[in-house]
This record gives sequence, structure tokens and C-alpha cells, in this order.
Amino acid sequence: STGAPAAVEQIVARLPAGFPAPVFIVLHMPQPFVPHFCARLAGMSALTVRPAADGDRPSAGEVLMAPGDSHLTLARGFAGAVVRLVERIEGARYRPSVDALMSSAADVLGERALAVLLTGMGDDGAAGMKRIREKGGWTIAQDEATSVVYGMPRAAAETGAAGEVLPLDAIVPALLEAVAAAGAPR
Repeated sequence: STGAPAAVEQIVARLPAGFPAPVFIVLHMPQPFVPHFCARLAGMSALTVRPAADGDRPSAGEVLMAPGDSHLTLARGFAGAVVRLVERIEGARYRPSVDALMSSAADVLGERALAVLLTGMGDDGAAGMKRIREKGGWTIAQDEATSVVYGMPRAAAETGAAGEVLPLDAIVPALLEAVAAAGAPR
């Protein structure tokens, strides 16, 4: 959403090689732009970055981005989490939906989920983030001072979904602390 591509670039570029968890990105971005944005991120990151595909098995050090025309969700597979791309989800106002990813992460990963909600208009993500927090996961919202639009993170902060509200430059250190403290989310 508004301001989020630049914020995502700053975060992904700062994640170190060997980051011990998979990373999922949902942006309100039209499908034709997603492969180009992934290529741009890959050029500035030590991690593998690509659009998600149905059936992907997430792995540490890999960044999977929701295609612009499908919801990115997680499901339980035989050997762990598996990506499911879904065209329609009842009640979803956006496609792809941050709430769809976060809600599925809460169900599949529980306390091992770690969620970050960045600048953007509306409230997409707040409900899913709240589910993650209720299951014991770690939740972070970007603060107002560093957000271009403080809509989505504000909704998370005001509903109690955000365990922490941090400036953009403090988010990567918090992510590194979280994965070190809890072990790598799967």
C-alpha cells in the first residue's frame, strides 16, 4: 500500500544472508508489477526473492511475495507449512490481503509466527495480526513518524494487535532479536 514498497525495500535489503526464517510479503500491488518488484528486491538483498507459487514449501532465507491477483496463505502440509494461492476469500476487501496471510500464519505457525505491518491506507492486516498475537506470536507495526500513511499500522496499534510499534529503521534489529529468541519460525 502507500509507501510500503520503499519500506519493504529497506527491510529486505538489511536482512542478512543466512536469515533463519522464510519471509512472506503481501503488497497491494497489481500483478504485472510483482515480478519486477521481486527482481528489484533480489538485486538489493542477500536473500532469494521471488513471487510465491501454489505448493511452495517455504525455506529459511527465502522471500516469497504474493502475486497481485491471488491471496497468499499458508496451510499445513505433510512436512510443514505449504503456500496456497487462493483467488477468493469471503470478506477480503483487498486481493492480495494481508489479513489472509496473517490469519493463515496464526493458524499454521501459532506462536512461531512473526508479523510486521508497514505503512499503508486502510486497516488490512490488523485483524490477522491480532490473531497472531493472540496465539503468542511476535507482532510489530511501523510507527507514525516513519510511515507515509499511518492507516494500517495505526489500526494494528489501536486494536492491540501490535506488540511493538517501531520506527522503520528499528524493525530489522527487532526481527533479528525475535528469531534469535524464539528460534526460526517455520
